[in-house]
Amino acid sequence: PVFAGMNGSAIENFSCVIYNIFLMNCTWQAGRDAPADTQYFLYWQNSRDDEEMECELYIKDENCRNMGCIFQNVTIGTEKAYFLVNGSSKDSLIQFYDEYIDLYKIEILTAPLNVTAHCTGDPVGCIITWHPPLTSHVEKAKCFRYEISIQNK
Repeated sequence: PVFAGMNGSAIENFSCVIYNIFLMNCTWQAGRDAPADTQYFLYWQNSRDDEEMECELYIKDENCRNMGCIFQNVTIGTEKAYFLVNGSSKDSLIQFYDEYIDLYKIEILTAPLNVTAHCTGDPVGCIITWHPPLTSHVEKAKCFRYEISIQNK
């Protein structure tokens, strides 16, 4: 059966973020009714054409249970990525958790680069310039919107 396993044994609060252009961090919590010896394993697939990969660097809790994963060299594609977390226990079957995620929606962008401000006393005021942040998937600078907060001291 698709949902074989003890109710409440699947992970909860799964979330992922992409940061520093190509690093991805995924975390979760153990199922509230999972046996104490439950160990979880994360697999993901960036697109239908890519191979499914298991996490290579798990984040462990104080009981050495896998509670997250760090991925390196992540590229953001146009398709939703597929994530699957399954579990094992000697006491019972563990339900799996799966989710499709648009990776571009979970990216934390870096700050704009080379921000400069040139202020004069004339009516022009200040000229502020910058370059778009580095990103793995946005190719057009016009895709970004910026907000400037100027504070007088």
